[in-house]
Amino acid sequence: MTSPFLARRPTALTALAAAGLGLTFGAMLLFDAPDTLGVVAFVPWIGLIGFDTGLLGGPAAAGVATGLWFVAGEAANVATESLAISVHFGALLVVGVGSALVGERLRASERAQRNVAALQSALIDSTLDGICLTDADGTLLISNAPLRRLSAELGMPPHGTVPERLLAISERLTEPERYRSRMQELATSVAETSDEFELAGTGRSFRGYTAPVHDRDGLLVGRVWTLREVTADRELERMRDTFVATISHELRTPLTSISGFLEMLQDEEHELGDTGRMYLDVIRRSTERLHDLVEDLLLIAQIEAHRVDLHPSRLDLAALASECIAAARPVAAEKGVSIELLGDHPPPVHGDARRIAQVVDNLVSNAVKFTPENGSVTVSVEGDGDTVHLVVADTGMGIPADEQGQVFSRFFRSRSATHGAIPGTGLGLAISRALVEQHGGTIALHSEEGRGTRVTVTLPADA
Repeated sequence: MTSPFLARRPTALTALAAAGLGLTFGAMLLFDAPDTLGVVAFVPWIGLIGFDTGLLGGPAAAGVATGLWFVAGEAANVATESLAISVHFGALLVVGVGSALVGERLRASERAQRNVAALQSALIDSTLDGICLTDADGTLLISNAPLRRLSAELGMPPHGTVPERLLAISERLTEPERYRSRMQELATSVAETSDEFELAGTGRSFRGYTAPVHDRDGLLVGRVWTLREVTADRELERMRDTFVATISHELRTPLTSISGFLEMLQDEEHELGDTGRMYLDVIRRSTERLHDLVEDLLLIAQIEAHRVDLHPSRLDLAALASECIAAARPVAAEKGVSIELLGDHPPPVHGDARRIAQVVDNLVSNAVKFTPENGSVTVSVEGDGDTVHLVVADTGMGIPADEQGQVFSRFFRSRSATHGAIPGTGLGLAISRALVEQHGGTIALHSEEGRGTRVTVTLPADA
């Protein structure tokens, strides 16, 4: 182990202890008191030097102190035996070595803690998010480099609690009143929150998150705050929504023309041969599929813009499901898939018949599409107190477990659908979830790969 004495000059503590050694020696000479004071008078100074300078300084201090004591004894004509000198030196050496070991251990612990702190600081400084920790009152304790940079860019003041600093920039945001209200809530509440705000005139968007921090006993000790710039994400979403809306409207015009000419051809279908009628059927199915896609794209755009108007009424969900099954039965029969409806006369629900039918159509058509020949689809409608459950279960290929968390995302297509070349856009479940949630309900999916899928829609019953 390398002594710090070799690596750096003596510190103030060593200088103080050396002065103490000198003063103690001077007192022995001045008062002729080497026996009265004794070698023990040097112990505190040896301990300090050993603690401060390590394994070289501690024993050296013990040797120097023994020598000073011997010199003081000679000056006072006090006879000192060799055995006494050895015993005293041994005792002081133990003190010097012991204090040196304690000092080395404490310094090693301090170095380890500094290394850990440096690694932790480097870790949080390397994140994209701005992160800080405050005490329960909002006083800043720790912050990382990204947060300090974002704070400077946003013009936050360098002093005050975190809620106060956040409040100071309210006038620079697009919704200052809403922002002030949220920041005032954060100043008085420690609940977990997540908010977004936009910097006026720049288009820069930020997402803030905060959550309480508790110790092992569950006591509140502080709060963690994170800040992330999401400008690129929001811009991408705007571009995507603009693209979806634009392409949907642009496709509608040629589709209208195609549909019009198809109607005219249908009037002359009897004059076409078998080949012509086959071509006409292909065109008709493709046109219907493209029309459904355009309608789905438009609906997604309306959902994202919160422009879907509902016209609720009292609905018999079992009767509505029966109509959807009847519409899907020809396709199911063509695939060799059986469909069964089960119901126990559930209470009515309050909802938009067109939108709820759209949900059921999506779920039933998905079940039929992903179920192989000789499989089955079961639709059940059951009442449970204040709620009504619609369950669509199939014996199809199922969805891999690692993909089930993404099935309600827009344009998501599972591996099994891609590998099986099953047509679809990945919009059905996303639309279904949005419409169900607009009705105050929930939708959940459970699937086992190779065994089938079960989708459950829960809607509030009409009181």
